[in-house]
Amino acid sequence: MATADADRTGANLLQQAKAVVLDYQADLAKAIGQDAGTGRADQVRSVLTAHTAPDYLWRGLYPFYEQTGADAVVDTFWAPLIASFSALSRRPDVFLAGHNDADDGQSVWVCQMGNLLGLFDEPWLDIPPTNRMTMIRYAEFHRVDDGRITESALFFDLIGVMAQAGQYPLPPETGVSFVYPGPQTHDGLLVDPSDPADGQTTMDLVNQMVADLDEANKIAAASGDDRVPREALAKTWHEDMIWYGPAGIGATYTIDRYQQQHQYPFRFHLTDKVFNSHIARFAEGDYACFFGWSNLTNRPTGGFLGLPGSTAADMRVVDVYRRSGNKLAENWVLIDLPHWLSMQGLDVLTRMRQLLGKETF
Repeated sequence: MATADADRTGANLLQQAKAVVLDYQADLAKAIGQDAGTGRADQVRSVLTAHTAPDYLWRGLYPFYEQTGADAVVDTFWAPLIASFSALSRRPDVFLAGHNDADDGQSVWVCQMGNLLGLFDEPWLDIPPTNRMTMIRYAEFHRVDDGRITESALFFDLIGVMAQAGQYPLPPETGVSFVYPGPQTHDGLLVDPSDPADGQTTMDLVNQMVADLDEANKIAAASGDDRVPREALAKTWHEDMIWYGPAGIGATYTIDRYQQQHQYPFRFHLTDKVFNSHIARFAEGDYACFFGWSNLTNRPTGGFLGLPGSTAADMRVVDVYRRSGNKLAENWVLIDLPHWLSMQGLDVLTRMRQLLGKETF
């Protein structure tokens, strides 16, 4: 009986957290979904002030970084974004909540992944506007405490936006980038309660996948052969798995092509890898997700992203997984590649501005 009561209490907390985030997003949608020049920034400021804590911590990718308080978040990120994109709308593909496995369940987080769709009518970060619809791929995490959002992390694919504007800053990808679909099963929006046992099964599978990779890493280090046997992946991944990577790397399909187009370039051309930590890691139903700030540090030896070797840099990464049966089927990944590159002396926005004549060398 005690276990059942605890499960109900935990499920209620998750549903309350989802409601807080959905209310926030509904109010935000009204503010950002209008045409430019209608006082949207003030409306967004009111929304954030109403739904976030006074000491709200917001983590944004390059070039926005950490901000504290609603005013700073609006001034730094939202106001410039809505000045450039009109009629912004949110098109979510995955929505889940969970007790944070990274802090032994002490905090409750909500994750949503999808695309922001808008009309790119004015320059954003000096990226030239297209006057056409543009998709901004995102994954957003919110920590909820006492009915307020206390922390957020917003990951988005900046290089993907640059590519849509004809400003792709990197050599050719090993995979392929496009407007990625949501889950094949079309069941990623977990608005209603889920069986806690399903979420635990998914979390256990993700943890097993990570443990298998750690074991493969030890074997590789001992043997000097950095190739991971495909059998090590097949333990936890379906043969027809899909890995949706960030622009700059691209997506891959099937275990064999995943290894060829992402895993081996990542393993062979990055060294001195150090795992740092996760801020949030949780699962619900058939879905799991995590992010770190940063997840890991590594040093490129030459070849990764088609670039030469350089110094050690931090990778901030989001993973969102879908489980099918007893294996993982789909994995959506966002990496703050512009930040990782900037730590090595390549600022993709500065170089773009120089090439456009907006900034001198």
